[in-house]
Amino acid sequence: MQVNPSDVNILDGILILHDPRVHDLMNMKIFVDSDSDMRLARRIQRDTVERNRNIQYVLDQVSIFSALNYPFGFSVATKLGADNDVTINLIVEHIRTKLGQHNLCKIYSNVFVIHSTFQIRGMHTLVRNAKTTKHDFVFYADRLIRCGAWSWSLPFTEKQIITPTGSVYSGVVFCKRLCGVSIIRSGESMENALRACCKGIKIGKILIHGEGNSGRQLIYEKLPSDIASRHVLLLDPVLASGNSAVKAISVLLSKGVPESNIVFLNLISAPEGLHTVCNKYPKLKIVTSEIDTTLNKDLHVIPGMGEFGDRYCGTGSRVTPS
Repeated sequence: MQVNPSDVNILDGILILHDPRVHDLMNMKIFVDSDSDMRLARRIQRDTVERNRNIQYVLDQVSIFSALNYPFGFSVATKLGADNDVTINLIVEHIRTKLGQHNLCKIYSNVFVIHSTFQIRGMHTLVRNAKTTKHDFVFYADRLIRCGAWSWSLPFTEKQIITPTGSVYSGVVFCKRLCGVSIIRSGESMENALRACCKGIKIGKILIHGEGNSGRQLIYEKLPSDIASRHVLLLDPVLASGNSAVKAISVLLSKGVPESNIVFLNLISAPEGLHTVCNKYPKLKIVTSEIDTTLNKDLHVIPGMGEFGDRYCGTGSRVTPS
């Protein structure tokens, strides 16, 4: 049977999880568990009404095949109660997210766009608006940075703990060996949000000078001496052409940072920049809050939010009075 490419493929079957070849192809495995008497009643109704089988034949088939196979394989280990509304809703939301994800996320598995809510879109509306005052731009940009990407970007390990009631809770512990690196100067606007989320985190800086449309020159770098042993959160609110990001990433790699230990955080990304970075560095992770349409001839993101650094610092030539 040929399965055509699609955003989500759902395979259904009584023993679909028993075959290791099929099991290994799946990103999510679910076995819906229900009461044995309910399963038998449903099967008798289906087979006698829809398939014109007699009851004795159905009972024999159940006793020989279904009852024998049920306890084995992958099924029991992955079962999910049919009345588990919380888990079911999480699965449904995950599928909806996959169906609604940007096309570039389907091409590059290392690109992640945070789930869009009315709150996120509302803040984007404010920071993108040319009439927004400097005071409001800073306030909502900070909020967007803080609530946007951190939950997606921080590396973690799973851990079980004991609650005050003596119960076991399966949670996560975020990696302690983190550091931030901001691409001067726009990236510095993201440092306060990072410090608020990661108390006492070390932060390095990289200054890159543009030379024409593609050339980039390293002017200055000051990084933690042990950066090679850390996970690095690279900070720049706007990913445009990707040339500065590529240069900054090359600096981190030259310091011994594994590519897979780099997470590039920004607020908006242009498709051109994503292509540039992902094709050159497929092992790093990019987290953004929105993917914009394109770049114009001046390499500005469209629709974009203008010169982020100037608007944040109030140094632009046309700054709206605060």
